[in-house]
Amino acid sequence: MICRAHSSPFSGLFSSLLLIVQTFSVNVAQGVKLPAQTVLIDIPGLAVLGDNGVFRTSGTPFNPTNHTSPFFQVWDMRFLDILGPNPSVKIIAERDDFAFAHEAPIWDPASDRVFFASNDGGKLGMSDLNHNNQVSFINLKDVKGSDPQNITFTKVPISPDVQMVNGGTPYKDNLLFISSGRGNSPPGLSLVNPNPPFNSTTILDNLHGRQFNSLNDAKVHPKSGAIFFTDVVYGFINNFRPAPLLPNQVYRFDPATSQLRVVADGIDKCNGIAFSPDGNIAYVWCILFIKIGNCLAYHSSSYGFDVDPVTETFLNRRVLAYMDTGAPDGVQVDSKGNVYASCGDGVQVYDPSGLLLGKVFINTVTANLVFAGKGRLVILAETKIFLVEFAAASSIVELY
Repeated sequence: MICRAHSSPFSGLFSSLLLIVQTFSVNVAQGVKLPAQTVLIDIPGLAVLGDNGVFRTSGTPFNPTNHTSPFFQVWDMRFLDILGPNPSVKIIAERDDFAFAHEAPIWDPASDRVFFASNDGGKLGMSDLNHNNQVSFINLKDVKGSDPQNITFTKVPISPDVQMVNGGTPYKDNLLFISSGRGNSPPGLSLVNPNPPFNSTTILDNLHGRQFNSLNDAKVHPKSGAIFFTDVVYGFINNFRPAPLLPNQVYRFDPATSQLRVVADGIDKCNGIAFSPDGNIAYVWCILFIKIGNCLAYHSSSYGFDVDPVTETFLNRRVLAYMDTGAPDGVQVDSKGNVYASCGDGVQVYDPSGLLLGKVFINTVTANLVFAGKGRLVILAETKIFLVEFAAASSIVELY
């Protein structure tokens, strides 16, 4: 059982438990010199805290070395290969009174812009039943130097407007936005021109005549080019959509034929979705909140599925990992098959078996993330955007 929080009350309490502490410059433990902004976590030293140990009693971010965020936590030495010799993480945009950077990140390689949407219906989102959320972009060419900075984000005047954008992924030369809908305006899939006049075309808004609940996230399958998306009840929970008419489900849409079908169900609140580089494994995030007193109990698991080679139905569901801080939201996969999850403490990185490799620890909730070419990862943290520069690259090698 955990309570949502954004700062840890455990400062310094775990420091004595670690045998290996990195102080942002060098670390000679095991003969390894760590890059700057990097901390090696001593897992054996944390395995037993003892009768008089200090245990976590909430979902606050776990920072046993008490380092100042943002930085990298190394939980497995293979994470150093992902980071490379000179990794860095820094704020590049922020606005404390507006959750402008929530979901739907898409990198446009032609212009080096990253598109994204503000929080839809949540705190500081400035959107509700009567007000749409905002799609914006930043230009990564505006990022200068290695220091934290605050570059400009620009509103995108999409026409016709897309109601409550919550997910996004590249599709051919377009932005594919997944919308939650608002009021009686249906959720759907829309293609948007990334350049003026930013015109939009809706390509799907119903299942056999029924409106979806509130679409959440989507990815394009790396082999077939079909669009897979999740549908969940968050719009109803956040009071901007009617009562749901359908179960929470994962769908496959073939844009060439407009054929649509369910590929997975039984996931309480399906959220982020992604594929392994070869398309043989699908990952789906699940978020379930149960309020107990003043706390929230999170069912914060991520699942892996085999993708049927003929039908592309999701089979053989199994747990990939339990995210121990907050709830998993957006998901990306790198070229090596490692899985990146937006969570309550930043970004957690897992290998395909579900072993935690490391974290981009920013000490606050992140909702989504996107690779911006080789060696760059953009993280959306509601009122802030972070840029990671490291050695990893996206698994997306072709835009359908």
